[in-house]
Amino acid sequence: MTPSHPKPDDLSPAIEIKGLKKTYKASKKAPAKTALKGVDLVIPRGSIFGLLGPNGAGKSTMINILAGLVNKSGGSAAICGHDIDTDTRAARASIGIVPQEIAMDVFFTPYQALELQAGYYGVPKSERRSEDILAALGLADKRDAYVRQLSGGMKRRLLIAKALVHNPPVLILDEPTAGVDIELRRQLWEYVQELHRNGTTIILTTHYLEEAEALCDQIAIIHQGEIVANESKVDMLARLDKRILKITPTESLSAVPEALSDLNATMDGEQLCISYRSGTDSISGLLNRVKAAGLSISDLRTEEPDLEDVFMALTYASDAAE
Repeated sequence: MTPSHPKPDDLSPAIEIKGLKKTYKASKKAPAKTALKGVDLVIPRGSIFGLLGPNGAGKSTMINILAGLVNKSGGSAAICGHDIDTDTRAARASIGIVPQEIAMDVFFTPYQALELQAGYYGVPKSERRSEDILAALGLADKRDAYVRQLSGGMKRRLLIAKALVHNPPVLILDEPTAGVDIELRRQLWEYVQELHRNGTTIILTTHYLEEAEALCDQIAIIHQGEIVANESKVDMLARLDKRILKITPTESLSAVPEALSDLNATMDGEQLCISYRSGTDSISGLLNRVKAAGLSISDLRTEEPDLEDVFMALTYASDAAE
């Protein structure tokens, strides 16, 4: 009897993790290591959710636990309401995972690889979408080529195709654009956004912070096995109430004028850069100070913090303080 696909509970989160722990046992070459320290995380249905963190923060361990590749040491996790321990089959059928590493049998064709993957998930032949998925990812013309003949970018697309054969409501992309060119990256994100518009929850891990800032509506940052931030992208960017006013004076300027020495000001080439907080300082007040110092302004602009600034503040800055 062919197993049927579980119906996701539309009222449950896409992912719900409570007190998730993982400690890798000591070996002859390495001591015991705690990768996850009781993580709590809820990922809402229908979001594009960014999971960010430095190397070794625990991202891959968490993903591998959800995928059933790593056994947790404690806590619980559910995918679309299906507990990964007590409702394992339904949980795994509710998620598709695109790993970082390109690992597949090079002697299959893309079409055969998708058909085999669909068979693993018990998808009836009448419900398989191998041809459609290959076409959507620009692999239709490589349908019958051996995987070993595909370029690295095509193999990356095939990994995404394999993760979609069972039409999962949740898709995890683990560094999906690592090492691919700009054009392919754009194509991949266009397809991911189309999946999202059609109702798929997307969970993204990436080291390209500008991607997360452009695509995600909610972001969590994990550091040393703990979630240190989890909020909307707008709220996260607002954490750093810091702006930079960059002024290009008409006069040639090589140093910050003495009259502005009490400001948090530096020189960037011939530009005068003044750091300020939007909640306490006004741009008009700063410009009046600049004019009072005898400077004429030929150009000015302001810069706001980006996700990289927040990421550095929450991770590397805390490391330096330890």
